[in-house]
Amino acid sequence: MALVAGIDSSTQSCKIVVCDADGGAVVREARAPHPDGTEVHPREWWTALEEASSGLLDDVAAVAVAGQQHGMIAVDADGGVVRPALLWNDTRSAQAALDLIGELGGPAEWAGAVGNVPNASLTVSKLRWLAEREPENAARTTRVMLPHDWLTWRLAGGGAAPVTDRGDASGTGYWSPAEGSYRTDLMARAFGRKLEAPRVAGPSEVVGHTPSGAVIAPGTGDNMGAALGLGLRPGDAVVSLGTSGTVFAVSEGPSRDPDGIVNGFADATGRYLPLVCTLNAARVLGATAAMLGVDLAGLDALALAAEPGAEGVVLLPYLDGERTPVLPDAAGSLHGLRRANMRPENVARAAVEGMLCGLADGLSAMTRTGVPVGRVLLVGGAARSAAVREVAATVLGVPVAVPPPAEYVAVGAARQAAWALAGTAEPPVWNLGEGAELEPVDAPLVRRAYAEARGSLHGV
Repeated sequence: MALVAGIDSSTQSCKIVVCDADGGAVVREARAPHPDGTEVHPREWWTALEEASSGLLDDVAAVAVAGQQHGMIAVDADGGVVRPALLWNDTRSAQAALDLIGELGGPAEWAGAVGNVPNASLTVSKLRWLAEREPENAARTTRVMLPHDWLTWRLAGGGAAPVTDRGDASGTGYWSPAEGSYRTDLMARAFGRKLEAPRVAGPSEVVGHTPSGAVIAPGTGDNMGAALGLGLRPGDAVVSLGTSGTVFAVSEGPSRDPDGIVNGFADATGRYLPLVCTLNAARVLGATAAMLGVDLAGLDALALAAEPGAEGVVLLPYLDGERTPVLPDAAGSLHGLRRANMRPENVARAAVEGMLCGLADGLSAMTRTGVPVGRVLLVGGAARSAAVREVAATVLGVPVAVPPPAEYVAVGAARQAAWALAGTAEPPVWNLGEGAELEPVDAPLVRRAYAEARGSLHGV
C-alpha cells in the first residue's frame, strides 16, 4: 500500500495526515502549533513542520503542502527571508489596497484583470505597503513567495527554483485565472518594480523530491486543498469555519465580481473556485465564551437554549476588523439589547447567528454572480457545534450537509500528492464517508435584523 502525506500549514498550526494513496483512508496524523499574530517569520512554520513530521513521513511516497493564502514572504537574492511574513489577516495594508484600486481606475478594472479587487488580505496590497513603509527591506527584496510556495521549496532542499500552483497564485492579485499567467505589470505597479515570482506548475506535476526521495506535488492554497479533499462538485458550496470564515464553490469558468465581494480564484484541478472570505469565524465563538465565563460546550448549550433571532439581540462580529464587507478598522458590536432580552443565552445565540449571517451574505453574493448552489457542506472546527449546525440550517437557505470531521485541507494536499504519484489525468477518487444532512429552516427575520444592524452602523 503506497502512502502519501498532506501538510496543512494554517494560521494556527501545522497539521499532517498520512493517507492510503488508493482510497484516502487516514493512517496517521500529527500537528504542531504556530505562533499567534498577523506577522510570523516563516522559520516558525518550518520548525512546526519538522516537529509534526518527526518519524511520520519516513515511508511516504509523495507529499504536498496546502498553506494559508495571501501571506507575503519577501526573499532576497540569496534566498533569505527579508522580514517576517505578513499574513492574510494583517490589515495594515488596507489603505494600500484602496490606493491600488483607484490607480487602475476602479474595482471593475481589477476584477477584469485578475478576477479580484484588492483588499488588505491580497499579496499585491502587502507589496505596496512594503514598498511605501519599509523601503530598506523593499530594496533588498528580489522575489515574493506565498507560505505554501516557501514550504514546498524548503521540502525540496531550497536549492531548486521555487514553484507554486494556479490556485494559490490566483490569490495574489497579480496572477490572472482567466489568462493563466502573471500580470507582472500589476506587480510592478504595486511594488515600483518587477519581482521574481514562482513558476506556476501544473495541477498534478511532480515538482521535486524530498531528500529521502519522496515525490513533491505542487501544493496549493488552503481553500483549494479543502475543495480537493472534499471532492467538491459543481452545485456544491463549502462554508468553512476556521480562524477565517470562507464560502467557496467549484466553477467551470472564471468569475469576476466588480463589487469585490466574490474573489475569482482558481482551484487545484484546472477549474475555478469563486470564494468569499470573512476575517471573523470560529474565534468569535471562543471570544464570546470567554466573555460569558463558559467554555465552548457551555456556549453551545446557552445558544441552543435561546430562540432563533435571540429575542432581537444582534452581534456584528467584526472583532478583528473585517474583510467582507471591507471594514478593516471596525470593531464588534451588540445591537438590540433591552432589559428583557439581556441574557447570556441570547448573547451566545447572537454570536453564532452573527458569525453565520456574514457567510450567508457571502453565499448570496456568490449566487448573484451566476454560481449555482444547491447544497452547502459545513466544515471546520466550529462545524462540530450543535448550535452552529442548527443556525446554519436556519440562515443559509439551502440544504446543509455536515461531512464527517476530518482535516480536509491536509487530506486535499494528500490527494494531490497521490495524483502526482499516479500521473493520471484526474485525481484519485477517495470516499471519505457521508455526513449528516440538515434540511433548511426558513427564518428571514434573523438575516434581516443582521442587515439592519450592519447598515445602521456601517452603512453597508
